[in-house]
Amino acid sequence: MIKEINFKLEQLGEYVSILREYQQYDIEEVMNSHTLRGAIERYMEVSLACMIDICEMVISIEKLRRPDTYREVILVLGQRGILPEDFSRKLAPAAGFRNVLVHMYADIDIGKLYSHLQNDIVDLELFAGYIAKYLISRYR
Repeated sequence: MIKEINFKLEQLGEYVSILREYQQYDIEEVMNSHTLRGAIERYMEVSLACMIDICEMVISIEKLRRPDTYREVILVLGQRGILPEDFSRKLAPAAGFRNVLVHMYADIDIGKLYSHLQNDIVDLELFAGYIAKYLISRYR
């Protein structure tokens, strides 16, 4: 399972790099380009899905309690010290945004999408770093 987590971390890194490239666009460009908006939505969705998948894999290998929601999978890692607890509380709402991207695609608030693109990508990078540190310390 460690191999799978590392693979997901690599995927997350690739998706975050792509999202970083989209940060150069201003909100009007995103609003006026269906292609650009769709690409940002999709890469944001798969980035958040990778993060959730990683959390679920860590929960599985650590035999932690099974959370009922995607939001809780992030919180459990904070409660167990795998992620800093304050960081996990800050990151947990991202699971809800992933659900919006998956299920409410017709009603996505472009302002929120753009804000996440500009302000929250660093959290995905921090998440990957915390998980990498965890893997090194636990499975070296």
